[in-house]
Amino acid sequence: MTQRLALVTGGLHRVGAVIAARLAREGYALALHKRTAGEADPVLADALAETGAESRCFAADLSNAGEVDALIPAVAAAFGRAPDLLVNNAALFAEGEWSDLSAAALTEMMQVNHHAPVMLAKALVAQSEGRRPAIVNILDQRVAQPVPDQIAYSLSKSALWQATATLAVAFAGRARVNAVAPGLTLATEDYSAGQIERLAKRMPLGALPTPEQIADAVVWLAQAEAVTGQTIFVDGGAHLAPLGRDFVALERD
Repeated sequence: MTQRLALVTGGLHRVGAVIAARLAREGYALALHKRTAGEADPVLADALAETGAESRCFAADLSNAGEVDALIPAVAAAFGRAPDLLVNNAALFAEGEWSDLSAAALTEMMQVNHHAPVMLAKALVAQSEGRRPAIVNILDQRVAQPVPDQIAYSLSKSALWQATATLAVAFAGRARVNAVAPGLTLATEDYSAGQIERLAKRMPLGALPTPEQIADAVVWLAQAEAVTGQTIFVDGGAHLAPLGRDFVALERD
């Protein structure tokens, strides 16, 4: 049987690298997208070394529609087939509330976080030649509990959430489309250690998710042949408890 192939956008770093590492250990060959060339995070580099999984890197700027259109054909040409799994993980993030919103910022955010994943899904299904690929969109738990922060980002992730169910219907038996909606996982330098501890305690489960738990959900959806149009919230239950603001604005020192 031909080895399964996964394309992970934003797959060299942070949560994307953990997802890619898990897929390597599940027996996938990897097409790893990054906006610009670079080295993989250690978690992925180690997995590739340990498993010997075939992997190739593909640079593409997802804000450029032409480069988006070229990505799936480039992967198919390099591996001799289209991917069996597309993980739309790459995302653009920016601060700003409604009063700061500009048409240009919203256009760019929607292109990277919504239009690019949709067009990649379209291209994959068009090239799948009778096979039924799996598509997993990485969202954000805020789609269920909207907040006023990072308004362009929030709008774009909400649009991708709706696209998940819509594409599942549109593709019907030609592809399965699902999503994973993480909560706060890999904190940036904007958070203090104490803030992270206090935020974890506010979650219904009393804990924040790990990147490995997000990867678990991606792998399950990739293999769940009877599941389409679904979103799994991997967030410690954050989507069940209205927070009012983005995590970074809460429980600050």
